[in-house]
Amino acid sequence: MTTSTQSDSAAKRDVTKLQRAIVDGLEDVKAHDIQVFNTEALSPLFERVIVASGTSNRQTKALASSVREAVKEAGFPVPRQEGEQNGEWIIVDCGSVVCHIMQPVIRQYYRLEEIWGATPVRLKLGAAKPKPAELAAKKLAAKQAVDKAAAANTVVEKKPAAKKAAAKKPAATKTAAAGAKPAAKKPAAKKVAAKTIKTVVVKPSVPRTAKAEAAAKPAAKRAPRAKA
Repeated sequence: MTTSTQSDSAAKRDVTKLQRAIVDGLEDVKAHDIQVFNTEALSPLFERVIVASGTSNRQTKALASSVREAVKEAGFPVPRQEGEQNGEWIIVDCGSVVCHIMQPVIRQYYRLEEIWGATPVRLKLGAAKPKPAELAAKKLAAKQAVDKAAAANTVVEKKPAAKKAAAKKPAATKTAAAGAKPAAKKPAAKKVAAKTIKTVVVKPSVPRTAKAEAAAKPAAKRAPRAKA
């Protein structure tokens, strides 16, 4: 009894996993109006029927191919398919789940929802798993973003050092200005030289007295003349 219960639970998990894989494959190629129906009480051959629409032969064929790849990647046997040549109605037989991919006109004409739609299955749409190529592209973009951020941080860290170097320049200017100040004292040296010159000029300009001049003249007359 316990073994049969476990096997039933495992089978239900497989069906759930399979229908999820099929829906993901349909969403990857933008299928329209995806609907899932539980057919356990209607047929012993399969447990789910999935109906989806494609707007053209090209899209229906692409949808069928995407479903087959998704089922294979999920670990299930490669499904069989019919109607690929026509493209108006393609049946992908996945064992316990059968997927009908139809163009809108064909879908409206045959109305499979009225045949199998007694028990619809609520399934979250829009949760398609990204493909390996998309994952690789996202990882590469994330890595480039991290490298760019690291490079930006490195540049930002270098800027303060440049500012410090620039900030040191005024100090150097002050030192140069301080060294140039003694040269400004030259006018004081000129002042001292001017005072010295003035003193030297004043000394020879002392006037002789009248008595000295008068005394000098007779002395010149009294000097004897040399005989011939």
